[in-house]
Amino acid sequence: MPSQSVSTPRADILVIDDTPENLNLLSAMLTEQGYKVRSVTKGSTGLRGATAAPPDLILLDINMPEMNGYEVCEHLKANERTREIPVIFISALGDVLDKVKGFAVGGVDYVTKPFQVEEVLARIENHLTIRRLQKQLQTQNEQLQQEIHSRQLAEERFTKAFRSSPNPIAIATLEEGQFIDVNPSFLRFCGYSLEEVIGHTATELDLPSSSQTLAHIIQKFQETGSLHNQEVEFRTKTGELKTILLSIEFIDIANVQCTLLIANDITERKRLENEFISLVSHELRTPLTSIMGALDILGAGKLGTMSEQAQKVLSIAISNTERLIRLVNDILDLERMKSSKIVMHKVKCNAADIMVQATEAMQAMADNSQVQLIVNPLNVELWADSDRLLQTLTNLISNAIKFSETGDTVWIGAEVIGEEETGKRRLGDTGNPLSTSLRLPFSASSVCASNSLLITVRDQGRGIPEDKLQTIFERFQQVDASDSRKKGGTGLGLAICRNIVQQHNGRIWAESTIGQGSTFYVLLPLPSS
Repeated sequence: MPSQSVSTPRADILVIDDTPENLNLLSAMLTEQGYKVRSVTKGSTGLRGATAAPPDLILLDINMPEMNGYEVCEHLKANERTREIPVIFISALGDVLDKVKGFAVGGVDYVTKPFQVEEVLARIENHLTIRRLQKQLQTQNEQLQQEIHSRQLAEERFTKAFRSSPNPIAIATLEEGQFIDVNPSFLRFCGYSLEEVIGHTATELDLPSSSQTLAHIIQKFQETGSLHNQEVEFRTKTGELKTILLSIEFIDIANVQCTLLIANDITERKRLENEFISLVSHELRTPLTSIMGALDILGAGKLGTMSEQAQKVLSIAISNTERLIRLVNDILDLERMKSSKIVMHKVKCNAADIMVQATEAMQAMADNSQVQLIVNPLNVELWADSDRLLQTLTNLISNAIKFSETGDTVWIGAEVIGEEETGKRRLGDTGNPLSTSLRLPFSASSVCASNSLLITVRDQGRGIPEDKLQTIFERFQQVDASDSRKKGGTGLGLAICRNIVQQHNGRIWAESTIGQGSTFYVLLPLPSS
């Protein structure tokens, strides 16, 4: 026996009429059109059926025994379960008053007998369509109300967290960079009143401690779309410098793109950390000096001749002691720079002389590693601390040699770039300039002067992963944790370089391709003529 496909009915229609002939006619007509039809001859029976299984539409006669159509309709409309079912009256009563009463008790349409089949079908389809649209609208309204309720709860939770958070939090427009709301902790942190903050940028309030740091923040935020726990220094209304961990995220407020800035004040923690590092470093120097002196005496043979094995052990001890002394010196150097205890002695100096001196200082190391150094010095005057710039370049060249293979080349070059080119490169993003529409509540417009010197140190080494290009300038950060053992570095060199360059109102950054090498850039302002 072949299977028969059962199609889904177009709609469920209940017909209430005390005349069997009318019921049969309507049932056959509607069934033929694909509707499911239920037929009853009494109003009370129809009410029970509609309540038990609400139909999509009801066709209702008026003149019926026991309960007429008007009464049936009134009961339907009084019941919450059947209230929304559309009712079409089909009656031989054609008087206007009869029709008016039908609409008054809740009917949606009125058809007089004898009726035209096409007219009845058209009216049924229209009201079923209206009912479907009403259900869709009702469902959408319910969903919207739920979404509104959920959003209100979320906003209430956010507002409570925003206002009561012990961390300074601010919201600024993305386009203009103006503060539109800040929490009480932010006001206590910066010392300004709400009226002084709203509508202004951080730059206008003089909150940033340096334009270079903010340039780095803008670059990192642009690259990732968010920023997490970036250590920066901010200045309060009274001029006090505070160290914070800054996090930034995009948020949408009433279709306005904004930035959410969350700060964690670590000023006291940093002070204690710096004091501890400084204390420990100073305390280490005295015993290290004694150890180094003792090792030198042993190495000079003043206490007797040593075996070959003893000389190897002594060599290892001297090498590691020298490394520890370098680490202590680097820590002290960096801490003095950060606390402004080291003053840059700026004088007129020549960039070519510094580049040549740095190359000559590193030539022996390059020869031992069989790495070729190529320098293209540029004869241009700088207003700078030549010793500190020499320290920076020798550090960069040293790193380039360390991470080069035998036979590789390291290039040192320089060029003068104008205002337009400086604008493209000053954030360290030559390949992807910062969009002018992307702003934070601070400005990076003063990163460098209009004319600048760009020094580059390029190698053919293993390269630096993209996610490490910023962290390598932090303290104790290296591309590979094993580098400190294999290459002998302290993880502080680049942090010292960055500090020196920043104190010259410059910018340092790196670009790299894995397996092809890295390029370090130092951008320095030139004195105005």
